[in-house]
Amino acid sequence: MIDFSTPLAGLEKASEALNKTASRIQSVGLTPQGDTVDLSTEMVALLQAKNNFAANTKVIQAADQMTQSLLNVLG
Repeated sequence: MIDFSTPLAGLEKASEALNKTASRIQSVGLTPQGDTVDLSTEMVALLQAKNNFAANTKVIQAADQMTQSLLNVLG
């Protein structure tokens, strides 16, 4: 049986990073003048989260294809 816990944990971690980054970007207009948000840093974080989602999704798709191939061979 294929273990999906690692890619699923990766998706969860990417989701958490995405939510944190989105919250920081959303707070740009709400923060006092002393608190600033570096938008370039936040955009890099968003791109990293996007790439993490894509990589973990590819792992799940590959595992699904392997399972389908195995079932086709056995069936």
